[in-house]
Amino acid sequence: MGFPQWLDPYDEEPFIMFSNPHLWAMGSIAMVIILLFLFRNGLRAWPERSRRVMRIALAIFMLGCEVVLQFWYVYGGVWSVRTSLPLELCSLSLLLSAVLLLTRSRLLHSALLFAGIAGALMAIVTPNLGYAYPHFRFIQFFTAHACIILALLYMTWVEQLRPSWRSVAGSMIFVNVAALVVYIVDVLLEANYMFLRHKPETASVLDMLGPYPLYILGEEVLALVMFSLMYVLFFSIPERLKNRVKKERSSSV
Repeated sequence: MGFPQWLDPYDEEPFIMFSNPHLWAMGSIAMVIILLFLFRNGLRAWPERSRRVMRIALAIFMLGCEVVLQFWYVYGGVWSVRTSLPLELCSLSLLLSAVLLLTRSRLLHSALLFAGIAGALMAIVTPNLGYAYPHFRFIQFFTAHACIILALLYMTWVEQLRPSWRSVAGSMIFVNVAALVVYIVDVLLEANYMFLRHKPETASVLDMLGPYPLYILGEEVLALVMFSLMYVLFFSIPERLKNRVKKERSSSV
């Protein structure tokens, strides 16, 4: 069976890290995040009904990202229970972030915020990807990971589900519970979801964390450090500065 080149699962053109398409993808995602931040107050002022429609539309789009990927696996004849189930951390984050948009669950927000953003960012910077632009998989990969970040930041900046240190703990609990469940599945299926049995074949952050199984412990430490830094730099410090400015203004009146 012949496939169009942009859909061919056996396409031989490899993905090159930090190539022009990769840099363009990262730059485009960064631009959309910046725009979301700049227009957050305007979006917050929208009527609840309009924001709900936006949340539902984004959730459907995110679920669609996973659905079309599964169809592509089947279409290309490469679907496998060992590699194609949505059991990677980012796949779980994608699906659960869609649920978050529909439910506005504070518990789910705390569990996903730092784990989802950190995992998606690492995937975007060091993709475990075998297809170059303009292949379907390249576009789907970066679109899906961008949606994770945008959904979680939208719920934080626009819907105002504010994080706390409990969110750091919640994300750590989510990652470890997910890893435990996925590891059991890995053993049963002889699979390697979440890279819990060996490292990916392509270059990744895991290469700096030592051999198996030490890199799993390294991931735990790295996750805790990243989640804590993200909270302090992007939420705790700005909140304190904002409160200080408010106090200075009130005292000067």
